[in-house]
Amino acid sequence: MQKSGRLADASLDVLRQCGLHVSKSKNALYSRIEELPIDVLLVRDDNIPGFVSDGVCDLGIVGKNVLREVELRNGPGFEVEVVMPLGFSRCRLAVAVPTQSGLSTPSQLDGLRIATSYPATLKHYLVVEGVRADIVEMTGSVEVAPRIKIADAICDLVSTGATLEANQLEELSTVLESEALLVKRCNGLSDVKRDTAERLIRRIRGVIRSASNKYIMMNAPRASVDAIVSVLPGATSPTVMPLAGDGDQVAIHAVCEEDVFWETMEKLRSVGASAILVLPIEKMLA
Repeated sequence: MQKSGRLADASLDVLRQCGLHVSKSKNALYSRIEELPIDVLLVRDDNIPGFVSDGVCDLGIVGKNVLREVELRNGPGFEVEVVMPLGFSRCRLAVAVPTQSGLSTPSQLDGLRIATSYPATLKHYLVVEGVRADIVEMTGSVEVAPRIKIADAICDLVSTGATLEANQLEELSTVLESEALLVKRCNGLSDVKRDTAERLIRRIRGVIRSASNKYIMMNAPRASVDAIVSVLPGATSPTVMPLAGDGDQVAIHAVCEEDVFWETMEKLRSVGASAILVLPIEKMLA
């Protein structure tokens, strides 16, 4: 896992939601999970793909942007398996230009200089777009490159866009959509390690699913059940139970695989639902 930063914090939070606690050792690079036989190596994010590929680690949590850059730098023979996207640390790798540059399409980057911390990913993108531009490799503070005349444009991670705006830059095109990924080594695990890895993966998958699922309960006339089911987002086979003392009224319980917005609740009410209650799901295990 990443040693520090937002990705590290979010990764630790996922482990806590899995019922796992990381016991920090005096050595800040090495920790242990108390509930399962799992050791945690805390390193720079760009080291994670290589450690997993080489078998130093069996599993890793890394941003798709970092994995893609390492894959392109290493070329054929570098292999890690993506187990699942984790749904957090979402961002995008984008090309941005000064707001007054007049540039609006990737083809206009031809002959210009682009500063980036992701040279391999940017090079691949430029080849696909048929653009010939000079790549200026930088580490950190890439957004200042146009202002100090190091480059004409940048290729950097964008989350909210506030940093670009603060530096009078605007997005020209998206190179890569990124989020945190759970990855594992491709050259196989021992039976003992495989069992532990599968337990951990099941727990993480349950946490990710529960974060995007909602439990919804409501009352309704029996005749309205079909109409209500058609409105529920991503729900399959809801539970329908008669209400005590009223043969025409039923209680409907369902797990929705999508967010339930106020508009959805208003639609449910319009087709007969009442006493609508939406609850978060803390844990889910298939």
